[in-house]
Amino acid sequence: MRRATPLIAFLTALAVVAASLSPASAVVGKQQLVDGFGSYPRLVRLQYSAFGRGHILAALTSEDGGGKFTPIMESTDEGASFHKIGEVRDPDGKLGECCGTLYELPQRVGALRPGTLLWGASYRQDAGAQRRIGIKVWASRDGGHTWTFLSEAARSHNHDGIWEPEFNVDAGGTLWVNYADETQAPKYAQVINRVASTDGVHWGTKQLTLAIPPDRVRPGMPIIRRLPDGRYWFSYEICNYGDRYCDPYYKISTDGANWGDPADPGTRVTTANGDYFQHAQTITLFPGGPQGVRLVMVGQIYTDAGGTPVAAKNGQVLLVNDNLGVGDWYEAPAPILITGIYNNFCPNYSSTLLPVDNGTGVLEVATQYDSGCKAYFGKGPMP
Repeated sequence: MRRATPLIAFLTALAVVAASLSPASAVVGKQQLVDGFGSYPRLVRLQYSAFGRGHILAALTSEDGGGKFTPIMESTDEGASFHKIGEVRDPDGKLGECCGTLYELPQRVGALRPGTLLWGASYRQDAGAQRRIGIKVWASRDGGHTWTFLSEAARSHNHDGIWEPEFNVDAGGTLWVNYADETQAPKYAQVINRVASTDGVHWGTKQLTLAIPPDRVRPGMPIIRRLPDGRYWFSYEICNYGDRYCDPYYKISTDGANWGDPADPGTRVTTANGDYFQHAQTITLFPGGPQGVRLVMVGQIYTDAGGTPVAAKNGQVLLVNDNLGVGDWYEAPAPILITGIYNNFCPNYSSTLLPVDNGTGVLEVATQYDSGCKAYFGKGPMP
């Protein structure tokens, strides 16, 4: 982690930023999460594990001389600091690792007890002309300290990619992985597919979740959250659709297994002015609002209704909805300031949020170019 910024320099920087931000200024005192390369971070709070219940875990893709790997970081002070407790080092990390996800099982799945942690990521994208990308699944039964390989949930049948896995357990207790799939080109440039398992080891035939014509349209970046009423909230981006470029949409399922007509794009997420995030949105549930839950979204590039980046807010705001996604969303300040954002895999790409301090605060991990792609964390108040 970096040393604390000297007080005078910090106050000066804060004053400059505060003068230019709308809404209220983001916190600028972010800290580096891991040394060196960091991308595609994820946060979870342990709720079901007998090991460290209540602790916060962060995972991301990093890299050293042995290739890409996943450090597992723990916070016991509500996100004020992190320390390493374990790592996932798949042998195929030497051939590339991308866009992983961290998930805690809320109930038993096969021999996997509640509180088992799952890590899933795409591997082998740098394997050359004959590559076959696979989504591989690892499990930890001790709160993230040690990990064992479980299975390969899906593998591409050609050179094209499968990306961005997202776990959920449906109302019937089945484990699913939704993922972005490019292997059905040229009919579809990209779809979202899903596969199911009753034990985390054996996986069924892939099923279409989203496949939207014409062929250039690309749904991706699936995120699934179970709502307090038992339904499932599914967010994703759709690129090259109509007059829009990579903006967020959502659907709601009663059972977490079925998502309706794959050709139905769902509902767009915008503010009253039509502002929205382009690229790589994630959703987190926070307490509050008339429904007892607030949906909070972070995305890569904050744009106006015409798709032009809003310079005074880009990398500085979140979007919030208090009505389970229905109606307009509104802005809230992000807890950390991310700069240099553009359409690229690193800056502010697929950031992650978590409620802290009994829901009064928000913790964020996001990435930024700083002599390489680096992951930073920080927290601030949740309005």
